[in-house]
Amino acid sequence: MRFWGRVPVLEQHITDWDNAYANGANIAASDRWPAEWVEPARAFRDQLSAEGRARLDIAYGNGTRNRLDLFLPAASPEGLVVFVHGGYWKAFDKSFWSHLAVGAVSHGYAVAMPSYTLCPDIRIAGIAREVGAAISKAAELVEGPLMLTGHSAGGHLVSRMVTATTPLAAAVARRIRHVVSISGVHDLRPLMRTDMNAGLNLDEAEALAESPALLRPMDGARITCWVGGGERAEFLRQSALLANIWTGLGAKTAAVVEPDRHHFSIVDGLADPQHALTRTLVAE
Repeated sequence: MRFWGRVPVLEQHITDWDNAYANGANIAASDRWPAEWVEPARAFRDQLSAEGRARLDIAYGNGTRNRLDLFLPAASPEGLVVFVHGGYWKAFDKSFWSHLAVGAVSHGYAVAMPSYTLCPDIRIAGIAREVGAAISKAAELVEGPLMLTGHSAGGHLVSRMVTATTPLAAAVARRIRHVVSISGVHDLRPLMRTDMNAGLNLDEAEALAESPALLRPMDGARITCWVGGGERAEFLRQSALLANIWTGLGAKTAAVVEPDRHHFSIVDGLADPQHALTRTLVAE
């Protein structure tokens, strides 16, 4: 930082875009993940299956990964939460995250968790259409208000659902009460500078068409951008970016930086019914 008179001037120039978006390499003991999620997720699925409150591998499309799991509360659902996983659009599936439904289910909401086709077998625009189909299928199964949340690439995908060019039908879109984008990537253009783009195959046209920060929010959109204070600077910037831009376009926005959380631990709050992340997601 340098100073011009009494005004601080913050200079930023990213030269290593791969490092800017590299999470594991910049988190201590990162080799704990994704294994850290596997056993809690399996245990939660087993518990709810034994209680008759889990419907697994519901088809929402023709692709082999077009499946979702639905977890139900003990009583009639108050509404529906959909969680969309991350992994830079090229890794993971629904099975790693089941335990993150604990918070919302404890508040009386059904929770749907879809898998989707991964790059390079599909483009990001195609993934957005699949996620739209998954949300629509889940919305057929559960009535009431609809809340969307997703992590990293999943944060991008749920934010994309409440843009003016959403793939959702109007009747489904009207049910959305709140979106919480957790460590979301809202402007895809920087990823064109990374090595991972060899698999994502992003070009300028797709980045412009699929970046929520470059699109108008749908009427009545309400979004919270949630990020960890210990995350890479680009994730902090990407989170603030969407809330900032959409505020100027009429959306109801909030931006939260949760202290002492990094890119992998930031999702843990969804597994705790009393955590601020869960309470924010389901708040009316």
